[in-house]
Amino acid sequence: MGQKSARTAVLLLALALLAGCGGEDGGSSGNGPAAEKTTTRVVVQAAGGGFDAAKVYREAAPGVVTIRSIFDRGAAEGSGFVLDSEGRIVTNAHVVTDEGQGREEAKAVYVEFPDRNVVPAKISGVDPFTDVALLEVDPDGFELQPLQLGDDAELVVGQPVAAIGSPFGEQQSLSVGIVSATDRSVGSLTQFQIEGAVQTDASINPGNSGGPLLDAAARVIGVNQQIETNSGANDGVGFAVPISAVVRSLSQLKRRGSVEYAYIGVSSQALYPQLAEKLGLDVDYGGLIAEVVDGSPADEAGLQGGDDKLRFQGIPYETGGDTIVAVAGRKVVEPDDLSSYISAFRPGKTVTLDVLSADGDREKVEVTLGKRPVAEPDG
Repeated sequence: MGQKSARTAVLLLALALLAGCGGEDGGSSGNGPAAEKTTTRVVVQAAGGGFDAAKVYREAAPGVVTIRSIFDRGAAEGSGFVLDSEGRIVTNAHVVTDEGQGREEAKAVYVEFPDRNVVPAKISGVDPFTDVALLEVDPDGFELQPLQLGDDAELVVGQPVAAIGSPFGEQQSLSVGIVSATDRSVGSLTQFQIEGAVQTDASINPGNSGGPLLDAAARVIGVNQQIETNSGANDGVGFAVPISAVVRSLSQLKRRGSVEYAYIGVSSQALYPQLAEKLGLDVDYGGLIAEVVDGSPADEAGLQGGDDKLRFQGIPYETGGDTIVAVAGRKVVEPDDLSSYISAFRPGKTVTLDVLSADGDREKVEVTLGKRPVAEPDG
């Protein structure tokens, strides 16, 4: 979607702790004593339904790596996995970039394989919108074991999953659980949200970031990215970037080392039947436009944001603006539909929106999408 409100991004990021880096002070990153351990410890949590966690681990663990990033202010540690035999490695962008203004890339990155080989890696590209980074190592002399990519479109709540990574520097740790929910929105490294995230109760902690979330066939269905916590550690609510979004990101990073996403320039709130009745609208679902960014594609197309405020069922709304009912013929029903539909297009594409205008008229509005701007969340 276009620009979601900074307030929403701040709230989500305040609740969610990125699970990647073990710290940049070198003390708790696992780069000291933890990095010198020679015994692999595997933590297994029980799961039912015939899910063979040992088999998943046996097949996937050889392709899971530990990543150490060196910054001016210290070091950090995360996880990743082998993408192909050419030496490409996938991880989170926040594992290899710092938290300062502009998110500078690490000065040096090292990849440790399960056989204890540690090699330097080059950052081929970073996608702050989906929190994905592509690394490259020299594959000569190594027997790389790429992981198979799965499909998050068929995930169902209750389906067993496994996570492998280096929580708190404990390399090659396995935790298992279930898919707790799908189609979640979570914070990225920008003011925009990551749509379609997979929620899981598999134990994810600092150091797991960038590691794979796996299905019963040991296929990657997500990249572990963050946790929602009040304690600073796992509270049973973890999130992974869906593999479909990761694949879209990687296709661009491979080609040019950077990414572009479409942008419409609105912040919106989800319409539902009771709210629609309260507002006197003749639609049950859609995206209520709360704000239109000046000079954005939506602004140029004449879309209108809200100019009034309403608190309904305990939630504040910006009302009085247009409502986007459909994008290129696809109805906007779920809260994240508008953003996910827009992000499926490329910048420069002209799309037709079905709009219920502020004065109650049905209109078709053509919008030429722009390029999503990179901006970090406030706070």
